[in-house]
Amino acid sequence: MTENRPSIRLKPKANARAIRHGAPWVYDNELVTDRRTKALAPGTIARLEDSERAALGTVAVNPNSRIFARMLDRDPEAVIDQDWIAGKLALALAHRERLFDAPYYRLIHAEADGLPGLVIDRFGDVAVIQPNAAWAEVLFDALADALVEVTGVTTVVKNASGRARGLEGLDEGVTVMRGALDAPVAVPMNGATYLADLLGGQKTGLFFDQRPNHAFAAGLADGARVLDVFSHVGGFSLAALANGAASALAVDGSAPALDLATQGADAGGVGERFETRQGDAFDVLGDLGAAGETFDVVICDPPAFAPNKPALEAGLRAYERIAKLAAPLVAPGGYLGLCSCSHAADLDRFRGACNRGIGRAGRGAQLIHTGFAGPDHPQHPALAESGYLKALFYRLTA
Repeated sequence: MTENRPSIRLKPKANARAIRHGAPWVYDNELVTDRRTKALAPGTIARLEDSERAALGTVAVNPNSRIFARMLDRDPEAVIDQDWIAGKLALALAHRERLFDAPYYRLIHAEADGLPGLVIDRFGDVAVIQPNAAWAEVLFDALADALVEVTGVTTVVKNASGRARGLEGLDEGVTVMRGALDAPVAVPMNGATYLADLLGGQKTGLFFDQRPNHAFAAGLADGARVLDVFSHVGGFSLAALANGAASALAVDGSAPALDLATQGADAGGVGERFETRQGDAFDVLGDLGAAGETFDVVICDPPAFAPNKPALEAGLRAYERIAKLAAPLVAPGGYLGLCSCSHAADLDRFRGACNRGIGRAGRGAQLIHTGFAGPDHPQHPALAESGYLKALFYRLTA
């Protein structure tokens, strides 16, 4: 029933036109926030109105968040229940089934798939739900039931961790909510086999967003010696080995991630060409340079150095430093791939930082390819944050 649904209203100077044109978020300073609206429980479904009380749609609210309201449906009378969720899931599933011949992908990419603040990654018969917004936390059971109904998965993991949940005022934890799971899941991708720890790994256990960039780098790697820095479970290195690389060295600070990478290499039959080194990536890059080591393909895929605007300048300096340390390790005529998952560092600024680093290393370069997240990570047209991933591939000519 929607007749008892609370209403929230934009201030007269708020940009209602942006909401009408697709903007999915309403910030707390754009709303009339009286005692009644501030008392709404996080996750409450409400009717959004402009300053003249004309309806704009159905939103989920969270007074504890800077993003006070997230647009769920342009219909102000929409009933947000399991059937509504199932419809969104079915639409998303149809897209992924056109893209991939096996059920390993990001199924829901938050706002871009019409389910704001919600991430769902699928690993065959297992799905990991990240409810990063209060409404998804409140409706988690309906989400899980709809997911099982639409996809047929038998195991559902709730991954309640990460910075986004903290910004929403939500707690943390990882729990198997449906079915059972007691071991890493094998994931076939780009000819390689990856082992994803869905209960204790980073994010949901594997980075599906880098799939096309893994593939591009692998296409450069036939017969090559490859260095994969910030490797996690071997994203770039295992794909390179599966596509003919002579050898690969994976560098990461996490021993458990490197252990999974080794298991993946063995599972893919490339273990004899695979090595790992645990340590701080900056230190290892410096040590390899001091030792005069060179590689035909070097990839650096660090965590978000600039997760928000206050961290931008420091983050850009870190990306520049990575490029400066990595460039000397590339053999003449070899390739350097540099990645950023920082939405605050847009493509121009990230590219500028990388170019400076390569130049400071005294290397000449050609920029040969710019990559982004795969099509199972669609961008919301009105939300720049959804286009966070950038991958620059250079050929170093001198």
